[in-house]
Order: sequence, then structure tokens, then C-alpha cells
Amino acid sequence: MRNPLFDALTADEIRRVAAVIRSERIGGERPGFSAVFTDEPDKYALRAGTAVTRRGRAMILDRDTGRTYDVVVDLDSDKIVSSAEVTDGSAPVLVEEFELAPALIKRDPRYVEALAKRGITDLDKVQIDPWGVGNMADVPVRGRRMAGSVSYYREFPDDNGYAHPIEGVMAVVDLVSHEVVAVHDFGVRPMNPDLCNYTADANQPMRDDIAPLEITQPHGVGFRLDGPELTWQKWRLRISMHPLEGLVLHAVEYRDGDRYRSIMHRGSLAEMVVPYGDPSSEHFWRSAFDVGEYGLGKLANSLRLGCDCLGEIVYLDAVLAGEDGSPVTIENAICIHEEDDGILWKHTDWVTGKVDVRRSRRLVVSFIATVGNYHYGFFWYFYQDASIQMEIKLLGIVQTRAVEDGGPAPHGTPIGTNLIGTYHQHLFSFRLDMEVDGWENTVVQNDAYSVPVGPENPYGNAIGVRKTVIDRENAGDWVTNTQSSRNWTVVNRGRTNRWGVPVGYKFLPGWSSATMLAQPPSLIARRAGFGTRNMWVTPYRPDEMRSAGDYPNQSRSGDGLPRWTAADRPVADTDVVLWHTLGVTHIPRAEDWPVMPVEKAGFQLLPVNFFDRNPALDVPAAEARHCH
Repeated sequence: MRNPLFDALTADEIRRVAAVIRSERIGGERPGFSAVFTDEPDKYALRAGTAVTRRGRAMILDRDTGRTYDVVVDLDSDKIVSSAEVTDGSAPVLVEEFELAPALIKRDPRYVEALAKRGITDLDKVQIDPWGVGNMADVPVRGRRMAGSVSYYREFPDDNGYAHPIEGVMAVVDLVSHEVVAVHDFGVRPMNPDLCNYTADANQPMRDDIAPLEITQPHGVGFRLDGPELTWQKWRLRISMHPLEGLVLHAVEYRDGDRYRSIMHRGSLAEMVVPYGDPSSEHFWRSAFDVGEYGLGKLANSLRLGCDCLGEIVYLDAVLAGEDGSPVTIENAICIHEEDDGILWKHTDWVTGKVDVRRSRRLVVSFIATVGNYHYGFFWYFYQDASIQMEIKLLGIVQTRAVEDGGPAPHGTPIGTNLIGTYHQHLFSFRLDMEVDGWENTVVQNDAYSVPVGPENPYGNAIGVRKTVIDRENAGDWVTNTQSSRNWTVVNRGRTNRWGVPVGYKFLPGWSSATMLAQPPSLIARRAGFGTRNMWVTPYRPDEMRSAGDYPNQSRSGDGLPRWTAADRPVADTDVVLWHTLGVTHIPRAEDWPVMPVEKAGFQLLPVNFFDRNPALDVPAAEARHCH
């Protein structure tokens, strides 16, 4: 559905949302604007022709009371549509809270004393990373803003603090009362004495045999931007940046002949969680909801030509709300470019010796976010054969903890002196609001199998495909299965190709298909219940946008997909949403230290009987001077 009402808020609209909220004194004297974004209209209302207004939505923190308010503003009238206090969970973290927590903790005499036991007296060399406390059952959170902490030591400002965890010390701070409510000392442990830095000066000599590699397009890029709308060859889509989800795609279509055919209404990362697998008292509680607690869009990098992106690049800025409600611009937040992708298709006629080959080119739309020690790159690839790929690039520094000399490390890998990298997971949940040739879609689970030997398979070589129609939310098996080559196809049973087969798009999972390893009584197993399945299918609902609910920060109830799907709603021949969990279970290697090489994960969307034949037959051959 192509409609500008789904586009990101402009700078002027952000100002107006903030002005209305301040005028109504929502959030008190010092409202914190944790996130401000488009309140996307109900697709059913739009289809019915109901009058729909442009709306903005804000997650507001009252900094003086710790209360959270969810506010919707009508931008046609500049009036409040709704305002409700949030009682389950809390607004996403403000950047100022990340700065406030370390300052408060460093002033606490109990913390100072604990560091002195470890020979640390210069607190300017101490790095404190705040963390959410949702997994600490004994920490009260109702109406409060709480943060836990993990401490590290930097010998000098550019030192890698994660090489020197200050083990055994953990403080909890109330960010509203500015009180350090607890300082826990679980015992002194040795600190890694070695510098472990990744900068060029610490890793000389550098390689000197790398030849220059230049990527040029003498005639410029092959795509066109008209505001948020991007067209490239036969693709058309709209791009926006959401403060929580990051890069969002809308109205993804592919031109077939003289018309565009719809594929996906909206695609984005709906949530991600990083649970750590160390059961010790000082570490069991650590996890991060990088969407709902911190906001990936707000943490987007300003990308640099030749470093983050290479070639003929077009950048888009992201305009988001600052924490005071005024618009702020992240320059070069979104990178758009084309890449060569090897062979698209090829055939050598063994009879005539003639060769036909086409090179593949893909369009790349990407952004990178930094969340503490980790960075995540999200790359949407669009191909000439009408396929789509999402690739996640995981980067950064692994979380560490200190251990005794020769001590056991059952939940981490030794990577340095008295230092281990902790086992953990990265569970990404993507929300794919599909509209395959229209919105009345059905999901089919496909499993290949060996047909039993018998009259229908006398030679034992037959392969069958078991097609399970997902007619209700809980009808499928919901986990990947490499033995059966399991995949899911979104079909439009009301439309067929030339051969009488319903048109569809196949969801093909990648190799990183881990699900949640944490289990009850762990609170993270409840709070991130979406991680128990690789695939969920729900009917479209405008208020079901994020996999763990809208407010996972400090929530312990387990909102989101498990709660919504408990009703087992019908999902056949309707507006369906796919929710895919892909998981990276990271067992660190020595090679991941002191900074990890990129690790990749992802999935694909492939046309299945959407066309009558290969849609890339019209891609021209490369110029002869390149093929000899």
C-alpha cells in the first residue's frame, strides 16, 4: 500500500508533536522524549475509505517521577488523540540516563571502597556501562527508572576497557531519586594485566601488499530518489528511519510488464535481544533489548564514504526527535548503492559451444547502529530476479569477565590473561507485513520428504513436498528444519500465474536459526518469548508492531507475540504478517578478540510462481570488453 501517511515524521511535525505534548503538560515539567514517530494508519480503515489523519506518536518519560506516557497527536488539528500512562514496562532509555548513572555510582562511598580493594583509586580511569534491570526480580521497577552496571578499567582514554573488567562489583541506581540503591561486591578477582587494543598503532606493522580497489560508475548511479521513494530498475519502495526499529521499508513493489505488483507493505526489525549465558550472581541478569530498551534508529551511525560504504554512494539523513522534543539530524544515516554480485545466470551450450552469461547487480539499502560494545549493520539487498535478501553484520567487541588463574570457565572462552569472552545469543525478530499481489494472503509451510517405498515409489528415489496450510496462528511447526529444507511461502490463492499455480513469495531462512536457550525461571525467557520460535504468523493488527510489546524496558510480564497468538486467530486468506526470529549463538573464539571480524546472518524472500518464467531474462549481457 503506497501512501505518504506511512512515511517518517518531518522535522516540523516532530516540533509540533512536542509542542502539543508540552502544552498539555504531559510528562510534567521535564518530559523526556524517548521516541517520537509516525502513528501509522490502520490499513483496513484506508481500504474502507475511512477518513484518516496524519498522526504522530510519542513515548514520554516524566523525568521527575519515572512515569511513562504513550501519547498520540493528530497532526491535522494539532490536538491530543490519546494519552495513557504505561503501567507495564517503561519508556526506552534516554542517552542522558546513560551519562547520569556512571556519575552517580562513582560518587557512592561503597563503590569507591570496592574499587579500592582492587587497587583502583583513579575513578577517571573507570568505565561504567549501564544495563537494564528487567531480569532482576528483586529490584522494584514500578514507577521507577532503574539501571544496573558493569565496570571496566581504562589505562588511558583510548584503551580497550573490555580487556579489563572490574570483576565482582555491581551497582544498582535509581535514575529518578539519584540514589545508588545497592552496591554488590562478590569478591575480588584478578584483572587482566595486558593491553589488548585493536588500533593500528598497537598492531604494527600493517600489511603493505594490499592493492588499491576502486569502484566507479562513470555515468552515475542507476537508481532514483523522489523524497522517500526509491526506484531502481524494476523495483519501487519507500524508505524511512524509525527511532526504535531503525531502517523501515514500505510499499515494496516489482514492475511486471506495465504494472507494479505488490510484495511487502512493511519490513523492519521489530525487536532484538541479547541474553548472556553466565549464571553467576554478578552476571545472570544481563541482557539487552536493543530496539525496545535503547532504540536502534536513535543509535544509527553517520556513515563514512570508503569505510562503511564503498562505490558511488547516495546517503540519506535521518531526522529524529531529540530527548527534549526538538528535531535532530543524523547525517548519512542510510547508505544506498549498487554492487556487482557475480553471476546472475549462465548457460554453455555443449552442442554449439555458445555461452550466455549475465552478471548480477544488486541494490543495497543499509544502516549501522552502535549499542555499547556491539555494532549491527542491516543490509537490504534487492536483486534483478525479483528476490530480496536481508543480511545482518555483527561487529564490535565481545563482553568479557575476569576469572582466576586456571579457574573453570564453563560459560565462556579464554581470550586473554584471566579473561574470558562470555557465551551469549543475538536474537533478531523481523516483522514482514506481506502483500503478495494484494493483501489476501495465506502462508504455507513446505517440508521436503522421502516418499515411502511402495507402489507410488517402487525405486525409492521419489521426493515429495508436504504443504501445510497455516490457517490459524498455532497451526505450524514454527522452527527451521534443515533436513526437510523447511521454508514458508506466502501465496495469494486468488491469483495464479499462466500455469494455474497460485502466485507467491517464499521465505527462506538462513543458516543462523537458533532460538532462545534461556528457560524458566529465567525472566528473559518470559520477556523475550518471541525467541522461542523461528516463525510466527499473525493477522495484521495496527497495534501489534514489536515482538516483545512496545515497552520491554523494565517489563517482566512477557508482552508481545506469545500473548497475541494465544488466541490462535485465523490467518488464511487475510492480511498476514510474518515474524521471523533468527538467532546467532555466539561462542566466542580467540579470533574474536580484541575486536571481532564481521559475522553474518540473514534470510531471503524469493518469488515462487509469482512470474511465468525467469524475470531476469531481459538483463543485458556485459559489454564485450569485459567478457573475453
